[in-house]
Amino acid sequence: MGDGQVTITLTSDEALVLSDWLYRLQMTDLSRVVDEPAVWAPIHRIAGTLDKALPELFAPDYNQRLEAARERLRPED
Repeated sequence: MGDGQVTITLTSDEALVLSDWLYRLQMTDLSRVVDEPAVWAPIHRIAGTLDKALPELFAPDYNQRLEAARERLRPED
């Protein structure tokens, strides 16, 4: 595979929900969830990229936006 780069495209809903989850993950003891230390670097990189790309993170109605995004992404039964 080498040193090539991989591009991942997410919808704004996917990015917002993933960003929140990664934030919560990083606030836990990562060693309990991630058993391979090499995985931490990409986790932090993805989280940082999302933080820079999502102005919604600083919106006063962030929680409402997040919940609306979650609702849209949840599979219908």
